[in-house]
Amino acid sequence: MAHVVQALDQPSNYKDSQSRIERAKQNDLLSKSTTLYIGNLSFYTTEEQIYELFTKCASPEDGGGIKRIIMGLDRNTRTPCGFCFVEYYTHAEALASMKYVSGTKLDERIIRCDLDLGYKEGRQFGRGKSGGQVRDEHRQDYDPGRGGWGAQAQAERRREVEERYADAQEGPGAVAGGGGDWKETETVVISRKRGRSPDDEGDNVRVGHHRSRVDDMEVERM
Repeated sequence: MAHVVQALDQPSNYKDSQSRIERAKQNDLLSKSTTLYIGNLSFYTTEEQIYELFTKCASPEDGGGIKRIIMGLDRNTRTPCGFCFVEYYTHAEALASMKYVSGTKLDERIIRCDLDLGYKEGRQFGRGKSGGQVRDEHRQDYDPGRGGWGAQAQAERRREVEERYADAQEGPGAVAGGGGDWKETETVVISRKRGRSPDDEGDNVRVGHHRSRVDDMEVERM
């Protein structure tokens, strides 16, 4: 039955596209590797959660344990993007994690573990065009644990919204979107004082005549 059931502690056939190592050499290195690649993580899974899970396969009494955890990050935003590397002190611990942890759930997601050639600086960043992992670049389904829609699907939806908005702005009954530079208009103050007329002079004569009569009456009283 050994040839029917696949061993759980065997590495996959994955080969790093940026690695220049031949397949035979790669298999030899993997047979001694103490590093695991962990995939299908939620963007919200923390380093502490990963440490707690993978210490279950550590053997500190035999000089083992977790050496370090490297979280995978979006190349642009420097935020977690769904993978990490776990380095043990012994090869046996890495194999135990492949047997007992790979295929289990963490944050309601089935995670997968695979032996890795070893972490090198720069591998913690996603290789997708948008900065995350390549698998999230082309994903068409909505995955709330991995940022919602895939990067290309998000870009397409964004373009559709922008096109609809542009059509609404240019169509009949469009509403101004605001934000433009409005030209300031000067307020012209119109004087409401009318010019003098001949009638005004006549009124002044009448007012003066009335005042002289009042003065004469007061003189008579005296």
